[in-house]
Amino acid sequence: MEFINSILGHLINFIEHIITLMGPLGISLLMAVESCNIPLPSEAILPFAGYIVSKGEMNFHVAAFAGAFGCVLGSIPSYYLGYFGGRKFVEKYGKYFLISHKDLEEADKWVEKYGDWAFFLCRMLPVVRTFISLPAGILRAKKRIFFTLTFLGSLVWSYLLVYVGVKMGENMEAFKHIWHKFDIAIVIIFGILGALYVYKHVKHLKES
Repeated sequence: MEFINSILGHLINFIEHIITLMGPLGISLLMAVESCNIPLPSEAILPFAGYIVSKGEMNFHVAAFAGAFGCVLGSIPSYYLGYFGGRKFVEKYGKYFLISHKDLEEADKWVEKYGDWAFFLCRMLPVVRTFISLPAGILRAKKRIFFTLTFLGSLVWSYLLVYVGVKMGENMEAFKHIWHKFDIAIVIIFGILGALYVYKHVKHLKES
C-alpha cells in the first residue's frame, strides 16, 4: 500500500507541477498524453486545474477548453495508427500499449450501437475514452466528424471535472479536516484500478 501511495503521490505531484508551471498549455499536454493511450488519469489532471481556477489564477473556460483541445491533440496519432495500421496491426501490436482485443471489442460495441455519437459519448467514460480513437481510425470514421465529436465530448468531460475542482477549492477550509483521508482513499482506488488494468493486459501479453 505504501508503494502504491508513493507512486501515485509522485504522479499527482508531477501533474500539479506541470499545470502550475505551464498553465493551460500544461493542461493540454497532460490531456494529450492521456488520449495517446497512456494511463495518465484526467480525473487527477482537471480537478487540480479547477483548484487553480478557484484561486483566481486561471479562467474557468480556458481550463476546460485547454483540456478538450489536449484530448483532440492526443487522439490524432491514435486515430491515424488505426487508420493506416488497420485492425490486424492494432490487434497484433496494441498489447504493447496495454490495449487488448477485448478493449477493441468493447469500443466496437459502442460504435455499432451509437454510430458516430459513440465518439462523443465515450469521451465521458473512464478507460474506454483513452483508446476509442483506435477503432475510429480502423473504421475510417470521417475525420471532421470524429474530431468534432471528440472535442465536444471532451469539452463536457473537462467542464465537469474542472467544476469539481473549483468547488473543492472554494470549500478548502471545510475539506481540510477530511482532506488527508480523502486523498488516501483516492490514491488507493487509483492504485487498485491501475494495478488490475496493467496486470490484466500484461497477462494477456504473456499468453499471446
